[in-house]
Amino acid sequence: MIGADPELAVAMVQSLPHPVLVCGGDNSIRAVNVAAEDFFQISAGVLCRQSLNDLIAFGSPILGLVERVIGRNAPASEYRVPVSTVRSGTERMVDVFGTPLPIGDGLVTLVLHERTMADKIDRQLVSRGAARSITGLGAMLAHEIKNPLSGIRGAAQLLEQSSTGDDRALARLIRDETDRIVALVERVDVFGDDRPLDGVPLNIHVILKRVRLLAQNGVAPDVTFSEIYDPSLPPVLGNRDQLVQVFLNLIKNGAEAAAGQPHPEIHLRTAFRPGIRIAVPGVLERVSLPLEIIVEDNGPGVPAEILAHLFDPFVTTKATGSGLGLALVAKMIGDHGGVIEFDSTPGRTRFRVLLPVATGADLPYDIET
Repeated sequence: MIGADPELAVAMVQSLPHPVLVCGGDNSIRAVNVAAEDFFQISAGVLCRQSLNDLIAFGSPILGLVERVIGRNAPASEYRVPVSTVRSGTERMVDVFGTPLPIGDGLVTLVLHERTMADKIDRQLVSRGAARSITGLGAMLAHEIKNPLSGIRGAAQLLEQSSTGDDRALARLIRDETDRIVALVERVDVFGDDRPLDGVPLNIHVILKRVRLLAQNGVAPDVTFSEIYDPSLPPVLGNRDQLVQVFLNLIKNGAEAAAGQPHPEIHLRTAFRPGIRIAVPGVLERVSLPLEIIVEDNGPGVPAEILAHLFDPFVTTKATGSGLGLALVAKMIGDHGGVIEFDSTPGRTRFRVLLPVATGADLPYDIET
């Protein structure tokens, strides 16, 4: 059927969400689809005047893949291949599938499947597993830790009341550090809360309005905010307090990151993205996550050495941070059936939260203002 209708074949390839390139044996680029233009941020006309060598780093497995496909006249694949796009300069991880094109000798079709979302979701699942392990340890030790800490704190208080000068300062330090350790143990206990989410349909913009008000009067008083909201967003089934905590934590992190900039800024955006679907354990059907909420700051970016572990417990760049904030955010978003991802470059860090829609009997949603 497709052979009898070339226009249908072209339309089919152009509609694919994955970048597709047709290459010659000399690595010349003969044709591309729209997704390839978006991926490389270069128009089809310019791409077709270049070769793979202009786009792909020397020695990349993709170049060897083209040679294998042509040499064997058979499909071949490469997985987890890093590709740096010329325009953005950012490295993206892809799986590459090569197939000989039957209409001409030496032509190869390359299909790129970006692994960004899959890897980030996998990373979060690993982070949640680590959090649960820490929770188990915390639950086992909490009683043994809190009891002696209570005695230490009481003794420190008595010493503080009866001491002067440096001795009083040391006693106060013991008391304060004891309180900090107790608070840390209690925060770890939060990860062990596996009770079903007590959710109601909520207007996410009401949540963000409240979070911004809290931030401007608390954790981000000197930050300039901008908002681009989709007013037609359907409701999310969520817990109001948890969602406030999630986005307040993200804004707090952004404000602290941007604090050193001449004009610290945080951008809040919402949109409807119907194309994101994931498999959720215990649910037969794939779940759609069309609600997109973005929190972006203009800080210096996340250090490269912790990029892959940002949502792990106890990972932090702050001298006085516990490293539990983002781990808790990922846990709460997961409890809502969603995912959180991020990308960071110097001068911009963006957290992207994807959440499911409240449907059916959950409507109408809360329209509190």
